[in-house]
Amino acid sequence: MRLRIEEPFWGLFPDARIGIEIARGVDNAARAEAARSTLVEAAGAVAALGDGDVAIHPWVAPWREAYRAFGAKPSKYRSSIEGLRRSARGGGVRSVKPLVDLYNAVSLRHGLPCRGEDRAAVRGDVRLTRAEGDERIVPLGAAEPQPPAPGEVVYRDDLGVLCRAWNWREADRTKLTEATRDALLVLGALPPSSETQLRVACDDLAASIWDHLGGRCRVVLLDAASPAAALDG
Repeated sequence: MRLRIEEPFWGLFPDARIGIEIARGVDNAARAEAARSTLVEAAGAVAALGDGDVAIHPWVAPWREAYRAFGAKPSKYRSSIEGLRRSARGGGVRSVKPLVDLYNAVSLRHGLPCRGEDRAAVRGDVRLTRAEGDERIVPLGAAEPQPPAPGEVVYRDDLGVLCRAWNWREADRTKLTEATRDALLVLGALPPSSETQLRVACDDLAASIWDHLGGRCRVVLLDAASPAAALDG
């Protein structure tokens, strides 16, 4: 199994960087309260800043521009970091599962979007690309398929879309559950965020997973010069 980033994506975002966490042996039913507290602490730190309009915040504005570039209206399709920051400012960040809580806490600490899949539910290679428009996805919380728009940036595997609008809405099929033992977590960075910032966030997440859930992570960074990586091992 590999994750590869395809040319249609690089045509729009040649300076993007993607951080991959390949997590093995996690206990996603363990220490739920500790993971929740980690998320609440990170959200509280963001809420305490109270720093103006979320839409123009340096964490959020590059993602709004990116969404416009592939035809998604930012006010309707909000990047995961914008959604988290708005929820934190409103005091409403929701605890989900320990692994999700931990990666959301890392997102809030470092200002980078993160998302993930249960690796056992993924079929074939994972591709970050632009959609044809006929791919299948039933998003989390939906009852019916909601296919992406043509040209939308998506993660997909052999069966369909894993996440719409880059990091906006994930698929129910590959969601992280209490039974998840191996996970694929992906962080994204756009300028002005640097490779160093992405590496620090990835290392923070790997340490947090080890401390709370017992899992070990292998971290890989991808960019236009290194657009693919094996997800085994």
